[in-house]
Amino acid sequence: MLGALLCGVEEFLIALPLAAAIETMRPLPTTPIAGAPSFVLGVAVIRGVATVVVDAGLLLNGRSSAPERYVTMRVGERVIALAVKRVIGTRVLPEARELPPLLRDGPAAAIAALDAELMVVLSELRVVPEDVFARVEATR
Repeated sequence: MLGALLCGVEEFLIALPLAAAIETMRPLPTTPIAGAPSFVLGVAVIRGVATVVVDAGLLLNGRSSAPERYVTMRVGERVIALAVKRVIGTRVLPEARELPPLLRDGPAAAIAALDAELMVVLSELRVVPEDVFARVEATR
């Protein structure tokens, strides 16, 4: 079983590894980074530290998630903020071993070459089908 932080991103419901999550917050002012990949919104000062902000929607399907929340996550020795539309809460979900197709292909595939530690954390990300989420909710 996997402890997960469920978040909404566009039409997706995603499950982030709870072990990597630090906190959720409202979006903070973000300064763009010249030459960064399109899914990197820029840098925000979070708890006094310059933190890279990644738009989960742009990462997953090339469309901005119109973020209303940031989720800070441990990535190796660093912290990143993942911009999501909404944070739903924590749940225990069955573990999946295979890398989700959204991270094998598409915009997210570039991460492996740019940031291996971030890819390790994001490889635990899961898209949760609505029917699975409904069954998990029914058992609570």
